[in-house]
Amino acid sequence: MSSTQVCAHRSKVLPTEPLSTAPRSKKALSRKALASLAVSTLSLAIAAPALAQEDPIKVGILHSLSGTMAISESTLKDTMLMLIEQQNEAGGLLGRELEPVVVDPASNWPLFAEKARELLAQEEVDVIFGNWTSVSRKSVLPVVEELNGLLFYPVQYEGEESSENVFYTGAAPNQQAIPAVDYLMNEIGVERWVLAGTDYVYPRTTNKILEAYLKSQGVADEDIMVNYTPFGHSDWQNIVSEIKQFGGAGKKTAVVSTINGDANVPFYRELANQGVEASDIPVVAFSVGEQELSGLDTAPLVGHLAAWNYFMSVDEDVNYDFIDAWYDYTGDDDAVTNDPMEAHYIGFNMWAEAVRKAETTDVDAVKEAIIGVSVPNLTGGYATMMPNHHITKPVLIGEIQDNGQFSVVWQTPSTVAGDAWSDYLEGSRDLISDWRAPLECGNYNVVQGSCGGGAEVASSE
Repeated sequence: MSSTQVCAHRSKVLPTEPLSTAPRSKKALSRKALASLAVSTLSLAIAAPALAQEDPIKVGILHSLSGTMAISESTLKDTMLMLIEQQNEAGGLLGRELEPVVVDPASNWPLFAEKARELLAQEEVDVIFGNWTSVSRKSVLPVVEELNGLLFYPVQYEGEESSENVFYTGAAPNQQAIPAVDYLMNEIGVERWVLAGTDYVYPRTTNKILEAYLKSQGVADEDIMVNYTPFGHSDWQNIVSEIKQFGGAGKKTAVVSTINGDANVPFYRELANQGVEASDIPVVAFSVGEQELSGLDTAPLVGHLAAWNYFMSVDEDVNYDFIDAWYDYTGDDDAVTNDPMEAHYIGFNMWAEAVRKAETTDVDAVKEAIIGVSVPNLTGGYATMMPNHHITKPVLIGEIQDNGQFSVVWQTPSTVAGDAWSDYLEGSRDLISDWRAPLECGNYNVVQGSCGGGAEVASSE
């Protein structure tokens, strides 16, 4: 099925245990857990049978290691290398060793498609983990569909898509953007909205959804300001000045930020330079996590917010084990973890479980086997792959602390299933996605009773 026949299972809530985010000494626990993890890993290595002398299972890693997105994506490459190394130490998969195949699309969107084709057609990888920006994913999508590959995409995105060949382990808008706006509106009393984003498909489509949602909640046109800047934008003086002016109208104002990559560094620096404090105009970011904050002096940013499905500060043993493994792998006790890393952790484990379940790496068999697979997340619950190729996730709002971490100030009481088609866009609200037989459709129009109805209307610009 083509990328124009892309779709989503309607939002649903699945129960899970409440998330615990109580403060606790991570460093102290890390050392204890690290020792335990080392013993466990050693035991697995001793107990695991010798890997069969068969061809290795090739795992493609498609992340920018240079260019404007390297600040975010290089860490995801290393995350995948760590997960593959751990799997091999535990005996591989189906008795075969995993072999990573790393390429660098260099923050060049057309190059992503070329590198994806290289991975699938030349390297003959069994699966690809990669991409960050939606424009890079859109570039890769027709390639993985043409060559029947598997792509696990680990970053929050704008929705309006559900491909048979893509598994979306990052958040859809109903798992990040909508809950964040609800928090600002209901808990902080925000009445005026600045929608600031990088000029590409994810911010534009997300903001289109948010504008529709805000207007459905009674927000007037004059209380919504939209601004887009190019990748790598560095001169924020005039824009921040305009935000201050917009926020000076006597109504509580907030910035909803879909600014991506290294442009965040000068943006937050200019906020501090112009004295824009969180108590006056809070910023809630969808693309700024611990990795991005590690390059900033966060003291002036204390109180600003981010909406994710995971934070490094979550107080759960499974999270501490992951952090300790990351410290051990990087050799850096100051290394940080973040939400897209957790998404790769979930996606990799889902793929491995589906391979075991199917007893093969065959793409069609894995696509069928993975629906309904549940694996632990890092917030103390479980993630489940839904029929629309999206997963269940909790939603967390974190407040920036002066140490570069986030304090969780709000969270959903249970996990939320990702909805690929927005309920707030004309042409999308009637669409569902279900890749199981007999429907096997990404954009089934429940009103027209047909697959593909309205897809051209709902497609992202």
